[in-house]
Amino acid sequence: MTQPVKFLESYRVLLLGSGAREHAMAQAIAGSSRCDQLWVHPGNAGTESWAVGHPLDWRNTEQLADFVETHGVHLLVVGPEEPLVAGLVDQCRRHPRLQNLLLLGPDAQGASLEGSKDFSKSFMRRHGIPTAGAQTFTEDQRIEAEGYIKAHSLPVVLKADGLAAGKGVLICPTTEEALEALDLFWKERKFGESGTKVLVEEFLSGIECSVFALCDGERYLMLPPAKDYKRVGEGDTGLNTGGMGAVSPPPFADDVFMQRIENQIVAPTLRGLRKEGVDYRGFLFVGIMKVGDNPLVIEYNVRMGDPETEAVLPRIQSDLLELFVAAASGNLGHQSLRVDPRFAVTTVVCSGGYPGDLLLGKPMEGLDQELNPQNQRMFHAGTRREGPHTVNRGGRVVATTVLDSDLQAAARGSLELAEGIRFEGSFCRRDLGKDLL
Repeated sequence: MTQPVKFLESYRVLLLGSGAREHAMAQAIAGSSRCDQLWVHPGNAGTESWAVGHPLDWRNTEQLADFVETHGVHLLVVGPEEPLVAGLVDQCRRHPRLQNLLLLGPDAQGASLEGSKDFSKSFMRRHGIPTAGAQTFTEDQRIEAEGYIKAHSLPVVLKADGLAAGKGVLICPTTEEALEALDLFWKERKFGESGTKVLVEEFLSGIECSVFALCDGERYLMLPPAKDYKRVGEGDTGLNTGGMGAVSPPPFADDVFMQRIENQIVAPTLRGLRKEGVDYRGFLFVGIMKVGDNPLVIEYNVRMGDPETEAVLPRIQSDLLELFVAAASGNLGHQSLRVDPRFAVTTVVCSGGYPGDLLLGKPMEGLDQELNPQNQRMFHAGTRREGPHTVNRGGRVVATTVLDSDLQAAARGSLELAEGIRFEGSFCRRDLGKDLL
């Protein structure tokens, strides 16, 4: 039996990332009584007070080791998926000057759950985890892929195997559209190297939710679930995006359903990882489709979701830094989670043209709105300080979150905050949560 982790009086933390997810994490870490100092890199206009202050390239392990040694960093938290899939954790574990650094994030093998949909689908088959049927094809298997699609039920889903910023999924209602979609992957290279392998997958009909667990290699804590909104248009119309907003908890994810997810998916996933020799420390994010009363896995991610994080973290009342240290040191068994029972609704304010050609560099107003610390949050994403102005520098720019015991009131409050943020071309969805009322 593991002994409880002996916490230091205070920790120095380096957080990698630049989105609203990382701003939400930074606020939670900085609010911990055990946080001595926090650095966020590369950050955004909302995380300026925690900026590293000079260039820091996570791909350069020597440069990273210099920073860790110079500043006495105890914990490295990796926010986005790219460094994890690229093997940053492996590089740190091998580096002689980083042996005492606590790392929150899986190694490259564990990160393959997100980095390769072909790997994750095979993993689920090996360990009996419920998911949609699928088959993987490469460009030199074009004839076989076309034959498989022609025999497949409709609609059919085509997915890029690798990382595609949440946009490598095409739902094709007709056989003709699916066959044409193969050209997007293999002729037009719309998804680059991510699309060299394509999964042809069964379409699941149901309602989606995002489920999160914080893992320490052997044990896990279930975090609050959420539902995100991927389509750019109201009524779930238009193109897929990285996420237009989120609700936590989704009312349909009741205790019975969540227990089913834990028993059938989360626990078997972590058992399977241990069986395959993966010391998985960090976040496990499972995209779930509720089909009838049954949960099926749509996909794995190996980090917190965005915008779900901005709805989930404000509901966690436990000391987040203590939880991160416990997970990174293999000591979650002695931790528990306190959760605010209220609903949290997050609305994302986007740049004009998103998710296509963006209208960028526009001065922003409304970032100085007075917030009630009891139930209102504002998280920067694609923002940058340029002279006296904060300007938009990404597709998703700011996320506003409001907590309330009434879902409709939380959604209304989140929208009001979002509409108070103004810049040329800005827009947001106005219907978040209405489908759940």
